[in-house]
Amino acid sequence: MQSNYIHEDKTDEDLVKLSLIDSNNFVLLMNRYENKFLRYIRRISNSNHEDAEDILQDSFIKMYQNLNAFDPKLKFSSWAYRITHNQVISEYRKKKSRPLFYFSEIVDEMLTSLKEGNSLEDKIDADLQNKKILKIINELDKKYREVMHLKFIENKTYEEISDILQKPIGTVGTLINRAKKKFKKEYERDK
Repeated sequence: MQSNYIHEDKTDEDLVKLSLIDSNNFVLLMNRYENKFLRYIRRISNSNHEDAEDILQDSFIKMYQNLNAFDPKLKFSSWAYRITHNQVISEYRKKKSRPLFYFSEIVDEMLTSLKEGNSLEDKIDADLQNKKILKIINELDKKYREVMHLKFIENKTYEEISDILQKPIGTVGTLINRAKKKFKKEYERDK
């Protein structure tokens, strides 16, 4: 058996091909995306950490079961995000609860990134600003929260968002523009 370290420099698409030959290679894909997908699941659902891990596990199982259906002309990450997104929706339907976005991790990251040299007043101002931004985002319609998350937090391209949400690129662009306008309007109203 070959060491997994041999394949760590491979692209996702190369690892898909290798996973079809030897299932042990799929572990490398799981390792690459585990943290990203876990954050994504927690942010677009009302799942606690344990439930999010269950959804993640189910997503990886579906990805592995459908590796033969993967189109190598597409990006693996978009395909995998779409499966994860669909799994969250499936869990949502099972539980019949409204998915919420949780951005507390983002706030923590932003606050942690403040330099030690900043004054207490600067930190308080930044904290209040972050809370305001998160409040506005959380009050947006689900369709807008979702595209805002994918575009501005996950840094996905319009094409990737289109693949993940299975919506035309034009629709994605429209949703992002509307979301930005709604966000800006609410942000300016709260000044």
